Amino acid sequence: MQGKLQGSGLRERFRPFAKKMKDEGIPPLIIDVFRFYYDKLVRGERGLLSRKDIVPITKGEIANVEMLDRFTEEGCRAVKETVIIKLNGGLGTSMGLSKAKSLIEVRDGLNFLDIIAKQILIHREQYGTKIPLVFMNSFKTDEETRRFLGRYPNLACDIPLSFLQHKFPKVVKENLSPGSWPTDPDCEWNPPGHGDIYFALITSGILDKMISKAYKYAFISNSDNLGAIMDEALLGYFASHNLPFMMEVADRAERDIKGGHLARLKDGGLTLREIAQCPEEEIEEFQDTTLYRYFNTNNIWVNLLFLKEKLKEAANLLRLPMIVNPKRIDPEDDSSTEVYQIEAAMGSAISLFERATAVRVPRTRFVPVKKCQDLLALRSDCYVVTEDSRVIQNPDRRFGTINIRLDERYYKRINQLKQRFAHNIPSLIDCESLRIEGNIYFGKGIVMKGDVNIISHSSKKVSIPDGMVINADLLFD
Repeated sequence: MQGKLQGSGLRERFRPFAKKMKDEGIPPLIIDVFRFYYDKLVRGERGLLSRKDIVPITKGEIANVEMLDRFTEEGCRAVKETVIIKLNGGLGTSMGLSKAKSLIEVRDGLNFLDIIAKQILIHREQYGTKIPLVFMNSFKTDEETRRFLGRYPNLACDIPLSFLQHKFPKVVKENLSPGSWPTDPDCEWNPPGHGDIYFALITSGILDKMISKAYKYAFISNSDNLGAIMDEALLGYFASHNLPFMMEVADRAERDIKGGHLARLKDGGLTLREIAQCPEEEIEEFQDTTLYRYFNTNNIWVNLLFLKEKLKEAANLLRLPMIVNPKRIDPEDDSSTEVYQIEAAMGSAISLFERATAVRVPRTRFVPVKKCQDLLALRSDCYVVTEDSRVIQNPDRRFGTINIRLDERYYKRINQLKQRFAHNIPSLIDCESLRIEGNIYFGKGIVMKGDVNIISHSSKKVSIPDGMVINADLLFD
């Protein structure tokens, strides 16, 4: 009787969410997906994974891409059965923009979409097959993305160029009711995380379309990660082993301590744990890069036939691990209502497939742009654009990936970055790390070498003159 009352109570609690989502035109499947997570939330679950649930991955436990060259030939054959999907729902809000992040200029007048489109067209010519390129857009990025891609009419093929991800209602933390924000109703909704891709592939009909056209494999990555390009050895390894799911992981460094890491469940399967799934008392352990060695690059390989079968078994309701993110309903207003955003990670599907695996890849396959400091690195001479439109680390650079830290008071937004580097980006090819703190403006032709710290303790504007070579710390009062 108690269970029935509880079930009835849950249905009653969920009723306003169901109405809100139905009124918004959200498909019934997505309402059911949200209901699955909401029920967990009401029962007190927060999607946490603790040390008692997982064990770290040890060195040598997963394959290394550097040892997979023998699968290249198989990968070249499998290209004609492969679709490339780019996750393209993000806005550049964290960098002061309100447009799709993929429209930010990266270098040489090209934005992310330009570079991705050029890469695909070159791949098609190289392999002699029309590899489909498909974008998963959000409602906020779809129109401008499709409009921009009109510049590349040759991208069109037998698979639609884009499909839409869904959205979830935010949940008021105090009473678990639907969030309400009449001054900006868009704030009442949140993206459901890139785990939504599996459901969006169903509701859009794209999954069935791809399978009907004899496509078997999908390579999925973020549109702001220009390191995520087709790799024949990885594809060949994936195809020849008939794997259902494969995640690319890279060695964690200090800069990655907040990102999701790979682990093994006590039952033997692999799993992905995001920082929002880590108990608070284990955060320090979560950030230990010697314990949890590998982070998720969000470059994912999926066998579409296995995915279709798994969805069929689950009546299309894949039970991905839940992520609960505490937020403010209006991210720009720290006094606004506290809410939960319910999300799921694409990579967390690794725990749902038998024989799912991960492969260790070099950091060159993970070059994301999350902040202006990432953009500064990409625009510098630390990187070059190759003839086949790949953005790679400059072969003349002697160091690894440059570590840049910019003062967010003065460099958080792209317009601030442009103002302070108005002439050109300093030469950083011989710079191992760069830290800028303070209101610093840079002239043209500046060169930085080694570990450079430029620090001003005043809010006053400080100008670095043209042609200066900086190979030691600069301190200003």
